[in-house]
Amino acid sequence: MIKLSNISKTFNRGKANEVKALQNISLDIAPLQYVVVVGSNGSGKSTLLNLIAGSFLPSVGEIEIDGNNVTRLQDFERSRWIARVFQNPLSGTAPDLSILDNFRLAALRTVSKGLRVGTSSAFKNEFINKIALLGMGLENKLEQPMGTLSGGQRQALTLLMSVMDDCKILLLDEPTAALDPRSARLVMETADRLIAEFKLTAILITHNLKDAHMHGNRLIQMAEGEIIKDFSGENKLSLTQPDLFSWFS
Repeated sequence: MIKLSNISKTFNRGKANEVKALQNISLDIAPLQYVVVVGSNGSGKSTLLNLIAGSFLPSVGEIEIDGNNVTRLQDFERSRWIARVFQNPLSGTAPDLSILDNFRLAALRTVSKGLRVGTSSAFKNEFINKIALLGMGLENKLEQPMGTLSGGQRQALTLLMSVMDDCKILLLDEPTAALDPRSARLVMETADRLIAEFKLTAILITHNLKDAHMHGNRLIQMAEGEIIKDFSGENKLSLTQPDLFSWFS
């Protein structure tokens, strides 16, 4: 599904403030893998996610998604495969528009240019059912402005909107970093459910080692722009939370 071959990324090349963010990384992520990436600040995990998303282009190396060479494609050109949720709940939604209108905008990504998606009764009923799956009672507040919701509610809705257009890959960029513990737990439970339901390949960047232990079926640790640990399947399941904490002690 995702293949990185000998990827390096250098910022400000040749200048005094040159930073080698990634160094000769090769990584294969199979379909339906749910990869959690941990590492200290500056380890390269966010750069890795941005390279997969197309927000940055690599200095060296190649990237394939679903068998397609996307190395030089920008992020909007990769949107047919990739959906992304950021750590700031204010990102990814229009705060002044209602919940229903935000879902209408999200739905427009799935249709050809020139077509229009209205908020008809059929459309409204379809998304009432989808929003009800969140178990937050928001299906009864469709006319409420998105900006009046809590961070956890907005992030859960953003997750739901992100997987509406048949994407194959979900990138979660510290999606709970700005949330209180209860909201964070709800968002992660929602992410797990949607990843399973829509059969997505997913990558989660997190500083929360409890989440890293609880979620996903593969765990990668990065340091100084390199992958230094990689556990999947039974090997990941055998890890304990103290094991993860020992990596950073």
